[in-house]
Amino acid sequence: MPRFCANLDFLFTERPFLDRFAAARAAGFEAVEVLFPYDHDPGEIAARLAGEGLALALINTPAGDWAAGERGFAARPDDVVRFREGFLRGAELAARLGARHLHLLAGCAAGPEAQETYRDNLAWAADTAPGQNLTIEPINPVDIPGYFLARFDDAIALLDTLERPNLHLQFDAYHARRIAGDVPGLWSRVKARVAHVQVASTPARDEPVASEIDYLGFFARLDADGYDGWISGEYHPAGRTEDGLGWMSMAG
Repeated sequence: MPRFCANLDFLFTERPFLDRFAAARAAGFEAVEVLFPYDHDPGEIAARLAGEGLALALINTPAGDWAAGERGFAARPDDVVRFREGFLRGAELAARLGARHLHLLAGCAAGPEAQETYRDNLAWAADTAPGQNLTIEPINPVDIPGYFLARFDDAIALLDTLERPNLHLQFDAYHARRIAGDVPGLWSRVKARVAHVQVASTPARDEPVASEIDYLGFFARLDADGYDGWISGEYHPAGRTEDGLGWMSMAG
């Protein structure tokens, strides 16, 4: 049976951040994602998680100045120190909050030097925090032009090369559709590496209902394949968040 979680940077944004935890619980979610928790008091986040009985599925490593175009640093040769300092901060916060996964943002970069930097940083991160599950996520070049990790084949090749047991693939079906087209076919190729799933419609990136992706079939496929991780709603609601949550019932 699929288990759904709510991305609190996308959902329930009608409310102040700290009020979104209760709203998620009231809507039936048992877990949440918080992509960028660094501007909030970790004690307050921990209290809201505990008070609502919510698991924390995932946080990201720091992205830098989002408004200025920064999207993380793992593949940026001139930002190795920034990545590693940010990773240590993220790993400490993930441990404090009990986050199941810490997503390593690659950032915008290209070329052989970026490839070497990315590989070295991933290996360093996995070895530095061996008890923390880490993920990498291919992101389509339309949403984030120039993002270093933009192909699932590249992600799998890196995971195969590094062979770190705590380093996994993050499968965002929205990005998968925009990158590869065939979501079920791609899932069948990479599923053994996947530790976390995110969903949204394409092309609108709203509720995963009216979509180029057959989510009824996709959820059934995840269940049949024994996927037992979280499936996160990471989408922009078309209206009030609660009014668009009927998609969760598609999974039975």
